[in-house]
Order: sequence, then C-alpha cells, then structure tokens
Amino acid sequence: MESQALVIATVGVLGIGAQWVAWRTGWPAIVLMLLAGFLAGPVFGIFDPEETFGDLLEPMIGLGVALILFEGGLSLDLRELRHSGDGVWRLVVFGVPLGWLFGALAAYYVAGLVWPVAILFAGILVVTGPTVVIPMLRQSSVQTRPASTLKWEAIVNDPFGALAAVIAYEYFRIAAETPGASVFEVVPPLIFAAIIAGLLGFAAAAAIAWAFPRGAVPEYLKVPVLFTTVIGVFVISNKIEHEAGLVAVTVMGIALANMNVSSLRSIHPFKENIAVILVSGIFILLSAGLDFEELRDFEWRFGLFLLALLFLVRPATVLLSLLGSSVPWNERLFLAWIAPRGIVLVAICGLFALRLNELGYGDGSILVGLSFAVVVTTIIAHGFTVDFVAKLLKVKGDTRPGLLIAGSTPWTIALAKQMLELKTPVMIVDSSWQRLAAARRAGLPYYHGEILNEATEHNLDLGPYQVLVAATDNEAYNALVCNEFAHEVGRDSVYQLGDSDDEDHRALPESLRGRSLFESGFGVGDVQERQQQGWVFRRTKLSDQFDFEDAQEKLPDSTHMLLLLRESGRMRFFTHAARPEPRAGDVIVSYSPPQPKTADEMTAKREARKDSKKPKDKPKDGGSGARPKPA
Repeated sequence: MESQALVIATVGVLGIGAQWVAWRTGWPAIVLMLLAGFLAGPVFGIFDPEETFGDLLEPMIGLGVALILFEGGLSLDLRELRHSGDGVWRLVVFGVPLGWLFGALAAYYVAGLVWPVAILFAGILVVTGPTVVIPMLRQSSVQTRPASTLKWEAIVNDPFGALAAVIAYEYFRIAAETPGASVFEVVPPLIFAAIIAGLLGFAAAAAIAWAFPRGAVPEYLKVPVLFTTVIGVFVISNKIEHEAGLVAVTVMGIALANMNVSSLRSIHPFKENIAVILVSGIFILLSAGLDFEELRDFEWRFGLFLLALLFLVRPATVLLSLLGSSVPWNERLFLAWIAPRGIVLVAICGLFALRLNELGYGDGSILVGLSFAVVVTTIIAHGFTVDFVAKLLKVKGDTRPGLLIAGSTPWTIALAKQMLELKTPVMIVDSSWQRLAAARRAGLPYYHGEILNEATEHNLDLGPYQVLVAATDNEAYNALVCNEFAHEVGRDSVYQLGDSDDEDHRALPESLRGRSLFESGFGVGDVQERQQQGWVFRRTKLSDQFDFEDAQEKLPDSTHMLLLLRESGRMRFFTHAARPEPRAGDVIVSYSPPQPKTADEMTAKREARKDSKKPKDKPKDGGSGARPKPA
C-alpha cells in the first residue's frame, strides 16, 4: 500500500512537473511527459506500473480516458459548427472510413503487420487526440475556422476510433471461434450497441440538466454527482459492449454542453484541473510501462510506416474527404498536415495488445511501442511546425497577446487607441450601442453585447485576448467580470480600476476583484475626473541609453505608469501590489497631464537625480558611520 502511494505521488510530481516545464519553455507537454515516464520506468527503473497496480492498471486507465473524453465533450458547443460544420461532418463521415482504409494498407504493406493487427491498429489511428490538439492550437494561435475544425475532429473521432478497433477485434475474435463468420454477423450488433450507449449517455445528460437547475442536488455535491454519473455511464455501457463507454461519455459531454445548464459554468475550472491531472498521470503510467524488449522489435519498416502516415495517409484522407466542400484550399492543406495522436491511441493500443496476444496474433505485442512511436513522431512533427505551416498557408491568427476591454468610456477608448498604435490586438465590449458610438467613430474593434452572457463566448473569438481590463463606470460589475474571466485568462491577467474613494462603496474583498490598475490604485471617479482635465496616454521606448529613470525625468511629475509592453507584445501592468521591472526594448505606456514638462523642470530633476547619486561625505570619526557621542 505504501509503495502504491509513493508511486502515485511520483506520477503526480512527474506529470505536473512536465506540464510546468512545457509552460515555461513552450515545448509540447506530451513529449516531456513521455520522456519523464520513460526515464522513470524503463531507464532508471524507479517504478513499474504493471507490477505496482496489477489488474487495477487497465480499469484505471480506462476510467481516466473516459473522464478526459467527457471533459472534452463539455467544451463542444454546437453553435461553433457554423464556423466549421461542413469540414467537421465530412471528416467524420468520410474521413473515418478513408483513414481506416489507408491506415490499414500502410500498416500491412509498409509496416509488415499481419492483416488482423493492421486493420485493428488502423482503426485506432483515426483518432487525433484532443489532449494534444487543443493545447497545440492554444499555443500556436490558429484562425478560428481551422482551429474549430481540428478541435471538433479530435474529440468526435476519439470514440469512433475506439469503436473501429472494437469492430475489428470482435470480428477477428468471432472468426477465430467460428470460422466462416461474415462481417454482417459482427458489425450490425456492434453499431446497435454503440447507439444504445449513445442514448444512455444522452439520457444521463438530460437527467443532470433537469436536476441541477431545480435544486435537486446541493451545490457542494454537483461535481461529485456529475463525475460519478460519468463513471457509471461508462461502466454500464462497457457491459453492453467493449469500449462502447467511450461513445456514451462523449455523447453525454456534448449533450450537456448544449443544454444550457448555467450551474455547470461554476465547475468548469474543476473539471479542467481534473483533466490536466488525468492526462499527466496516464501518460506517465503508460510511458513508464514500456519494455526495452518491445522497443528492440522496432524495425526500419516501422520508420517508413511513420513517414507514410505523415505524408500519405493523413493528406489523402483529408483532401478526399473535403473534396467539393466550402473549406478553402489553404485550410485543407493545413488540416491535411496537422494530426497529432495522443492519450486515447496509446491507451486503446495498450488494451488491445493484450487481447490480440490472447487470440494468438504475435504482432499484437508491438502495438504499444509502435503507438508510442506514432504519438512522439506526430507530436514532434506537428507541434514544432504548426506555427511555420500556419504562417505559410496564411491561417495564422494574431500572434501578439491581445487586450480585451470591458466598457466603452472616454478612458478605455483612449487606451484602446494607444494600444492599437502599438500593434496590440484590442477589443472593446459593451452592452450599450450608444456608449459604443465613440468607439465606432474612432474606428476601434468593438463587440456589442453583454460580456457575461454565455452567447458572447460563441459569437466573439476570445482566443487572441490574453489580458482583460474591466473599466466600466460600475466597480462592482468590473469585479464580477474579472472574477468570471479569472479562470480562463488567469487571475494575474484580469485588471480593473481601483477602489472607490467613497467609504460606503468599499465592500468588495480583494479575492473578488481583479488587480487594481496603477500603483496609486486610481478608481473609476479618479480617471473620469482626469480624463475631463485632458489627461492623455503617452508611450516611451526604453533602450540601453535611455532607461526608466530617464523616462521619468522626461514625463510630467504627476504621471502614473500604466504598463510595460515587452518586445514580444506581452503586457506587464503597474498595479497597487506589483511593479514590473523595466528593461531595454520595453515601451512604457503612462497616463499623465496634457502639458509636457518644461526644459527647466527637466533640468532641475536631472540635477536632483545627479545629487542623489553622489557619495555621502564620510564622518570625521573614522568612517564607522555612527554619530559621535557628546563629551
């Protein structure tokens, strides 16, 4: 028991540690997790998952994959299909069978696998893996339509890949037991079982959507009830047919996402955290369970198979599926290249490798090593080239971090103008068409709608905006906006104007507010008053010869620093709690009175600065610095 607890703790440290390193370096997280697990398992022998967990390992991985697919389904809103519906349904209806066919031919003729193993492995290869596609798209900033298509394909195709593997396995199992069995004796019952599983998942989603808004489940039990229901649906569906549970939980997630259950918004951060932990843990366990003997079986033909998968199977599948569609050719070529495989491929291969060995197919044992090779190859090939290919095919979105501003006021409009001049993507959001009039006249990007409305997430692409500034006339509303978006853009990336000077309105705790802009903590009334006085935003470029103190000398004495803009486009704000460190190449955006400092004032301040830097005279008593005692 103690050894199992130690292994679980080690897996957690390695998985989350790899995710953190990926965040710091920008490298694909899955590659680092695979490397960490491989070092902990086969290389250094710190632990062996199969030896530690025994028969529990397979159901643990299965439940983890089920929860990951459910969480992915919850992120799919059918309204997104208006951006990519044509491409998505073609990649599902035509892409799955075409990918299965081409993959099987490559596995048999290039990799040299026997037909049963080649057909089963090709069925699993139709998946593209939301656990790697979504982080990859987030890091690379691809345009909305191709990004949405890839995300939908990744999540929807996962259960279809599992179902294809089940169909292949069941056929070969029945054929081994009953020689002469036809495909029509195997496939219809499996498809019927998948439909039953999908209906079960939909029914569970409908039950949750009915119970939660009516108070049938207390708030503190909603997350436990939801996840327990997912696990129950998965297990029951698997009793109907092997791996049908993956279909059920995916349908349940997509159905819940489109039933407008408002109380589910509060559990989004928790479910995302669970997904990160599960992905990390499963990858560490699977890569730690690799065997050097299996890796030695890797032949040169498998290398050719990986090349065929990248340059023949995927492009042929996508381009044939999208023939005659409305998807532009540059997007088709982009989709034809990007197809990283992830957790589901490795997990399902791990499950079926053992079952194929039981049926007497020797090639089944090499599926685990080959699946890892596919995952690593596709992630490295696609993860490190997605930016280059997106730029080449002109499907790259905004690369500089954007600024989302809640509230159209004279102050926010002036700020938006300044940031646009600095090439920072900006969007002003306001529910009042009248207040947006000034933004429209200034030619600023704007969105007319309530930023807290769920429809805004689907009508407005929030992907390019990594920083939020809430600056409406209502401080409580600003705090509500910051609190709502904190889990999406990060608690340290949501800002608002400071507390009101009115003691009667200082009721909001810091935990509910965004970070207060300006070191002085200017409130709404403060900026309104200064805006009426003609205060303006100024920008100052720092260099090795012109540092932050030089900039302060040049600006009026009452100037307040707002933010630093790094050369990469990253924004670092001056707040009441933190002050970023200026460096050469930064642009300072400040808020100051309209009149510039006179030459005499600049000279006086420069002289005062020089005097402050002069060394102090040493005391006459020998330099101890202590005041001499009176006699």
